[in-house]
Amino acid sequence: MKAIQIKQVGPAEMLRWGDLEDPVPADDEVLVKHHAIGLNYIDTYHRSGLYTVPLPVVPGLEAAGEVVAAGADVTDFRPGDLVAYTDCMGAYAEYAAVPARRLVTVPEAVGTEAAAAAMLQGLTTHYLTESTYPIGQGDTVLIHAAAGGVGLLLVQRAKRKGARVIGTVSTAEKEQLAREAGADEVIRYTEKDFVTEVGALTNEQGCEVVYDGVGRSTFMGSLDCLKRRGMLVSFGQSSGNVEPFTPGLLAQKGSLFLTRPVLMDYVREPAELRQRSEELFAWLAKGELSLRIDRRLPLSEAAEAHRLLEGRKTTGKVLLLP
Repeated sequence: MKAIQIKQVGPAEMLRWGDLEDPVPADDEVLVKHHAIGLNYIDTYHRSGLYTVPLPVVPGLEAAGEVVAAGADVTDFRPGDLVAYTDCMGAYAEYAAVPARRLVTVPEAVGTEAAAAAMLQGLTTHYLTESTYPIGQGDTVLIHAAAGGVGLLLVQRAKRKGARVIGTVSTAEKEQLAREAGADEVIRYTEKDFVTEVGALTNEQGCEVVYDGVGRSTFMGSLDCLKRRGMLVSFGQSSGNVEPFTPGLLAQKGSLFLTRPVLMDYVREPAELRQRSEELFAWLAKGELSLRIDRRLPLSEAAEAHRLLEGRKTTGKVLLLP
């Protein structure tokens, strides 16, 4: 099969296109032929070495496709079934052997391309808004990178739950996308100080919650955007790791809550994975959540996809097609 492999960490050029042996599923695994593969920021962390993984490795954590074979112990999936998965390394390939407990069935009304675009970012949106901080009617929510893949989904979900949504973006084009997704107010952080702007928009009261996937460059400012006993949900670090700070700072700024969640802790058990996936797919099928697919690139051009993502040249989701 054709696949992307990382043999040495570093820049995007470390993603090498070539031939590998077809995987053979173990007794508890399913062999999936990929229709579409989702690009995610965490893929760049694995490639750069920010997150350590054993090398050599086929990167990628998200894909959807068709079952072509199942191990002897697998009873839930048969050849021809449409399936999707996330948080299983090895997606940048034509085929992958995936543990059956990590697979979910894709409804025909959703399709494999949408499923590949939605699994990681959609499930992230689900747990962030339904569990980490269950958004309530009337909450004021600040969402950084509001025109990004997760950002656009967070904006939509927060509005559907009755929140007032403030987003931050870098350009006029991204501002338009955030507003189309439902953002009530959009701050271009390249032109204005977002802390000052949030203060003005909330009469200096602040927000109930800030969703921050940016990290180092926004973290301290995000704390200053919270009202007393507000929660900062720091779920990513596209600008780099947050610098160390004393927990006493949370007390000084109003008895704030801080959490650093990861998806796997919200879908570790198969039943919870299925429940969240079914609800996510239902949102998509009913039109309650819309996906923006920024572009589709051949899997062989994964290095270019990484450069575009790291250069903040994308809005919404990028798919790699085998």
